[in-house]
Amino acid sequence: MIQTLEQIRWTINDVEGLPENDWIRYEILDGELFMTRSPHRRHQQTCGKIFSQLDMWSELSHLGVTIFAPGLIFSEFDSVIPDVVWVSHKRLEQIEDEAGHLTGAPELIIEVLSPGKQNERRDKQAKLKLYSITGVQEYWIINYFTKQVEIYRREQAQLVKVATLLETDEIISPLLPGFSAVVRLFFP
Repeated sequence: MIQTLEQIRWTINDVEGLPENDWIRYEILDGELFMTRSPHRRHQQTCGKIFSQLDMWSELSHLGVTIFAPGLIFSEFDSVIPDVVWVSHKRLEQIEDEAGHLTGAPELIIEVLSPGKQNERRDKQAKLKLYSITGVQEYWIINYFTKQVEIYRREQAQLVKVATLLETDEIISPLLPGFSAVVRLFFP
């Protein structure tokens, strides 16, 4: 049987063979390879502000850790690099491998949208589906252009959109007892 290009599925081993480049990220979603360039400055600043807010709360609560751009290896065909995650200490012990990759779902994943319809589709469709299937409890999609946050929470074994927060709204989560931040604090 001859395989066509559409039938070829990328694996984590294939990605390891690609040239290393600090300006390119490789992700695999259901065997499809995605390459993205280093994000825009505002994207990175937004990630940093979100990380800071969650990390301060994590340090005070001692409930878990906030991680910036970790490698998540869910399977041979699904390996992604979300912008920020939060994971409880107990869960981290269960899913972290010796190389420091997470091999299971953290409780909270945060993606900051990059410009372009393909990037938006990947975060709002492909990654939402992957995170839902793998057991992520909560997923935030941050849009620094509109200064909005879409909140997805696990309901009946899948992630469901429960809110769209605006710049003046306060973000809280049942996963993060005592955490709250006004959404505008996430944006430069």
